[in-house]
Amino acid sequence: MADKRRMSVNNYIKARRLEMRWTQDVLAEKLDVSRQTIISLEKGKYNPSLILAFKIAALFDCRIEDIFIYEEE
Repeated sequence: MADKRRMSVNNYIKARRLEMRWTQDVLAEKLDVSRQTIISLEKGKYNPSLILAFKIAALFDCRIEDIFIYEEE
């Protein structure tokens, strides 16, 4: 029987962005993505590609695991 647990990824992007005093537009520009992508990331409605996750972690000078939290429900 297949395992039916749900998986989700939460993140601290908004908290890190606010610490830096950046707007969503500024962060989007720094990451070369749209503001809508930032909004979706912050709301947890979009999981980034691995490349984007690395770019976000590098921009905030931390590890991917410091930004993204993987959870099984």
